[in-house]
Amino acid sequence: MARRLLLGCSAVGNTLVERTREARGELVAITDDTGWASTLRDRNVATVEADPTGPATYPDSAAVVLVASDDPARNVAAAEAARRRYPDAMIVAHVGTNPTAAQQDALAAVADRVVDPVEAVVSRVREATGVDADEEPVRLLRTLRNLSGPLLVVAHDNPDPDAIASALGLARVAEEVGVPADACYGGEIAHQENRAMVNLLDLSLRTFDEVDLDDYGGVALVDHSRAGINDSLPEDHPVDIVVDHHPPRGPVAGEFVDIRPDAGATSTLIEEYLSRLGIEPEQALATALLYGIRIDTRDFTRSTSIPDFEAAASLSAFADESTLERVESPSVSPETLRVLARAIEDRDVRGSTVASCVGEIGDRDALAQAAERLLDLNGIAVTFVFGYMDGTIYGSARARGADLDVGELLRDALDPVGSAGGHATMAGAQVPLGLLEEVSDEESLEDVVEAFVAGRFFEALDDAPSAPTGTVPEFPTD
Repeated sequence: MARRLLLGCSAVGNTLVERTREARGELVAITDDTGWASTLRDRNVATVEADPTGPATYPDSAAVVLVASDDPARNVAAAEAARRRYPDAMIVAHVGTNPTAAQQDALAAVADRVVDPVEAVVSRVREATGVDADEEPVRLLRTLRNLSGPLLVVAHDNPDPDAIASALGLARVAEEVGVPADACYGGEIAHQENRAMVNLLDLSLRTFDEVDLDDYGGVALVDHSRAGINDSLPEDHPVDIVVDHHPPRGPVAGEFVDIRPDAGATSTLIEEYLSRLGIEPEQALATALLYGIRIDTRDFTRSTSIPDFEAAASLSAFADESTLERVESPSVSPETLRVLARAIEDRDVRGSTVASCVGEIGDRDALAQAAERLLDLNGIAVTFVFGYMDGTIYGSARARGADLDVGELLRDALDPVGSAGGHATMAGAQVPLGLLEEVSDEESLEDVVEAFVAGRFFEALDDAPSAPTGTVPEFPTD
C-alpha cells in the first residue's frame, strides 16, 4: 500500500521529500515536470513521470495524499481526482502561487487541509504527512466518511464538562469532513458549573428526547463506551465510534474505538484530533475542551498525563480565560450545601476510606461535589457519597494518593446489581431501588439503602488488592 502519495512537485514538494525521507511508509510521486522527476529519482523516490491530475497512473491505494505543485488550477484538479480515487484518504493541498479566491474555495471543499503561505507550508505539511494510515486521525476520518448519514454524538447521562466538550468537539471533526453531526445527552445538566459552562459559552446540545435515532447514519459515544450503560440509548444499540479515557468493563464494539485510560480526560483525545487534522477550534469549543481537561484532572493534580498538558497548552491559545473564570466561580446551590453537610455529619470512616449516605437528594451532581470535598479530610484517601432520587440510588467516588482503583472498586461492589464505571481516581454508580422501596414500618428507606450500599462497598473494599489504610481523621475547622 502506498501510504503517502505526492501529486505534482515544486520547491515545497521537493523540500518536503528532503525532510521526510526517513518517515514511515512508502512514498510515490507523480509529476510531469521532467526536471523535478529527475531530482526525485536521484533521491531514491519512486517517481512516475505523468500528469498528476490524471488518475490512470495513480497507485491502487493511498492513505495520505499531498498535492504540491505551484499551479493553483492543477492543484484543484489533482485534489479532486485524488478524492474520487481515494475517498477515505487524508488530502493535504498546497494552494500554489497566487491562487484566486475561487481556487482557494474549490481546494478547501475537497482537501482535508489547505496550507499557505509558502514559508509555513513545509512544517505544516510535514506534520500532516507524518500521520500513519493506522493512526487515530486517519482512521476516524475513514469511519466518518463511510457513514450512511448524519452522526449522532452521545454523551453520558447528566454529562460533566469533559463529556459535553468532547461531544461538541467530535461533532466539529465530523462537520469538517462534510458529515452533519448533533451532540446530545440524556438526563439533565444539573451541576451549577456545568450549567454555567453551557450558558456562558452558548453551547448547542440537544437532549436525547429531541432526537430520532432513525434520522442518523451513525452513533458515537464520548466519555463512556457502551450503549445503554449510563446513556439513554437502547442497550446494545449499534455504535460506530467510541472515544473515551475510562478503562472499559469488557469488550467495546465500534468501527473506530479510541480508549486511552492513561489520558486524564476525553477532551485531550478530541484536541489531538483537531490539532492533527489542522482544525482550529472556535473560542467557545476551545474554552469548553480546556475546562473539561481541567475538571477531570482536578487542575492537573489527578491522573494527569503529558498529553493533557500539551492539549491544554494548545487550547489556551484559543480559549476565553475571562469566561472560564466566570464558569469556575458560579453560585453554590442550597441543595449542594445540604448534601455536603449530611455527608460530613453522617460519614462512616474506616481507615483512610469514608463513605456517607445522604438520603434522598434533589441534585445528583451534588454527590460528586461532596465526594470531592471529603477528600480534604485529614488522612482520607478514598471517598464514596451516595443517595437516591426518582427510584434510583446514585453514588460518586473519589480517590487521591491511594493504591486503589475506585472504578474497579465500584464495579465490583455495584455492577452486579446496577451499573458502575470510572477510572482509578474518579467513578460513579447507579442502582435501581427496586425491592428496597418495600421497607417495613420499623426501618426507613434511608436506613435500608445505607445498609445495602455501604455493606457492598466495604465488602468490596476488604476484598480489593490494595485497600487503603490510614488514621481516623478530624474535619478541618479553619
